[in-house]
Amino acid sequence: MATTSQSVSAKEVEKPLVATRGLIGGIGGLTLLYSWVRWYEGVYGWSAGLDAFAPEFETYWMNFLYTEILVEVLVAAALWGYLWRTRPKDLSKLTPREELRNGFTLIVWLCCYAWAVYWGASYFTEQDGTWHQTIVRDTDFTPSHIVEFYGAYPVYIIIGFASYIYAHTRLPYFDYSKRGLSLAFTLFVIGPFMIVPNVGLNEWGHTFWFMEELFVAPLHYGFVFFGWFTLGVLGVLLQSLACFANLIGKELCGDVYDQAVARVGADQATWMD
Repeated sequence: MATTSQSVSAKEVEKPLVATRGLIGGIGGLTLLYSWVRWYEGVYGWSAGLDAFAPEFETYWMNFLYTEILVEVLVAAALWGYLWRTRPKDLSKLTPREELRNGFTLIVWLCCYAWAVYWGASYFTEQDGTWHQTIVRDTDFTPSHIVEFYGAYPVYIIIGFASYIYAHTRLPYFDYSKRGLSLAFTLFVIGPFMIVPNVGLNEWGHTFWFMEELFVAPLHYGFVFFGWFTLGVLGVLLQSLACFANLIGKELCGDVYDQAVARVGADQATWMD
């Protein structure tokens, strides 16, 4: 039993602290996905996306819309459900190294969330303004809206809430059962999420008023207001770093910590002499 315990402990120590594969896979996967989406827009946006009443629009764009909504609902249910079902029952039993690994994994989630927000709230949003300044809209479901509002936005919402669930179920600092919910983290995910309901107001306004696609138009103030909630990332990062404050020490570093303390002591003695 002692041998088995030592073997498990050794494997635990050898397991990397930072999930670099997850980071590369997340960032790379989003990049490949949106590169393909941009290619699809370039090919079928002009050839099949200018007339919402044309048969080809139904084929290439409405079917795209139905498919992406179905996939997003299934992925959200599976991912959020998995994170919730596999949560540790007692966070006080986490070893310092496990807790530190979970903290780094949260940073990976936040990086993927930030990358998804960039594509949705920056790249495709700017593209949407350019599209509508070039093409007069004849329906709410334009090619750029199908990609932006119903594709890229739900993707970052899925990742954002996944990171939220992960933090509050894997890190004692964010333990919802003892400390409640993080206000900064809540604002950080709820703000960008509220951009999607604001889409309804945006489409209602454009339906009744013919207006230019100017980002400074009052109709678009809701996007700006809720977009500012992403500044909550500053508080989330401070709280995430606080998770590490009591972990980086002797329990994690062992001999390296002792050597560093001894070296500092020796340097101080030399300086005093």
